[in-house]
Amino acid sequence: MSVIVALILGAILGFGADRLSARWPVHESGLVRGLDWRTVAVAVAGGAAFAALAARWSDPLDLLVLGLYVAALIVLLATDLDQKLLPDLITFPLMGYALVVLLLGVNPVLAGKSELLSAGLAAVAAPALLAISDRLLHGALGMGDLKLAVSLGLMFGASQLFVGFLVGSVAYAVVVLALVLSQRVSMKTAIPFGPALICAGIVAAVAQL
Repeated sequence: MSVIVALILGAILGFGADRLSARWPVHESGLVRGLDWRTVAVAVAGGAAFAALAARWSDPLDLLVLGLYVAALIVLLATDLDQKLLPDLITFPLMGYALVVLLLGVNPVLAGKSELLSAGLAAVAAPALLAISDRLLHGALGMGDLKLAVSLGLMFGASQLFVGFLVGSVAYAVVVLALVLSQRVSMKTAIPFGPALICAGIVAAVAQL
C-alpha cells in the first residue's frame, strides 16, 4: 500500500514539476507550454522514483531525507527537459543539503560506510570525470550538470554513485538512440545530459550494494 501511495504522490509531484517548468524560469518568449510528452515523462519518472524509494526504505526519516533530494531531482528533470537548464536556485542548495545530511549522519545511503571519504571522493571525482570526458568528446555539458554532480557525490558516495552512473548512462544512450532512429533528433541536436545524471541519482538512492 505504501508503494502505491508513493507512486501516486510521485506522479502528482512530477506533474506539478512539469507545470512549474513551463513557467519558471521565465521563458524568453513569455509563452507557457501546454501539456505534452514531457508532462507524461516527468510524471512517470516521479511516480517510479517515489515508488522505488518506498519499496527500498521503510524508516520515515530515511524516506524524508532521500525523498526531499529526489523531489528536487524531479523538478530539475522538468526544467532540463523544458529549457535545457538546471537552475542554480536548486543545484546550489542541493550541495548544501547533501553536505548537511552527511555531517549529521542521517543519510541512510552512506550509513555504515566511510561516509566522509567516500562522499568527498565522489564529490570531486564525479564532476572532474564529466568535465574531462565532455572536453574529449566535444560535448555540451553545462555548469549546472557539474554542480549537480557535486551534490550527487556528496549524497551517495563513490560506489553507490558509480552504479547510478552506469545505469543512468545506459538508459540515456538507449533513449538517445531511439530518438535518433525515430528521426525526432539528429546527431547534431544538443541533447541535455541532466536527465542521465538525475537517473543516476535516483538509481543510487534505491540501489542495494
